[in-house]
Amino acid sequence: MDTPAFDSSPDPDNPGWLKWQMTDPTRYNGTVLGKMLVRHDGPGKARLRMFPEHRHSNLRDAIHGGVTLGFIDVAMFGASRMFGLIEAGAAVTLDLSVQFIGAGVIGKPMDAEVELLKETGRLLFMRGIVVQGEERVAAFSGTIRKPTKR
Repeated sequence: MDTPAFDSSPDPDNPGWLKWQMTDPTRYNGTVLGKMLVRHDGPGKARLRMFPEHRHSNLRDAIHGGVTLGFIDVAMFGASRMFGLIEAGAAVTLDLSVQFIGAGVIGKPMDAEVELLKETGRLLFMRGIVVQGEERVAAFSGTIRKPTKR
């Protein structure tokens, strides 16, 4: 039996949230972004959470923009999975547009609120905002191509 690519079991420390971690901790999500959680937030909406640490910081002691970009990309896939539209591993990002609004703070959970705008036969169109509490960090829109059925 194949091991699933992701562990999306309930997180005992965060009621209502599921884990969003690869079962192979040596891949990008685990080694770069670290612990992440996911939850369904209503029809066509999902939220992913990461926990920024010192390793995610830039020289201004804020969250590095590259970390925010990577988190947004992963968030679109986590949300798509919460919507039941893709399985792990076979979809790809076609485009991602990000507007940085403010600096992210190390040591405070950062959430990506993702909304599905439209699904076609092959594409998922999404938008969202990255927040830390009431503070906005970034806005984004992106497109994922769903896997080809074989």
